[in-house]
Amino acid sequence: MKKIQIFGLIIVAIAIGIIVSTAGDASTYVDFSKAKEMAADGDNESIHVVGTLKKNSAGQILEMEYRPEVDPNYFTFTLVDNKNIAQKVVYKNTKPQDFDKSEQVVVIGHMEGNHFNAEKILMKCPSKYENGKLETIEATASKS
Repeated sequence: MKKIQIFGLIIVAIAIGIIVSTAGDASTYVDFSKAKEMAADGDNESIHVVGTLKKNSAGQILEMEYRPEVDPNYFTFTLVDNKNIAQKVVYKNTKPQDFDKSEQVVVIGHMEGNHFNAEKILMKCPSKYENGKLETIEATASKS
């Protein structure tokens, strides 16, 4: 074989290795019942859980605790997943900005005992465009 062919095979092998290694790290979307099963089986890989914040009829968030004067890196809340399973989530970092306004929350982490230990929080906040309508202001030019 020529040197260029050997070099090409090495590049292809490295590319395949990178693809396989990144595919193995991909986390999956599950609900809290599946997360509990995975933790019981000893699987502590990072998973995504999608849900909404637990709120009362007036829209106020329930079971949320953040006391920065005591510990600014400890934030807990209750998340309700797509199967209506409520679970306490512990986030060992500061409370994300505009967390109270979020419509939907994705927590990335793993189950740890009786709570979900979140490593990262992603939020879907309400759109600035209400009802899907974009308001425009029409400017009129006067002819002189």
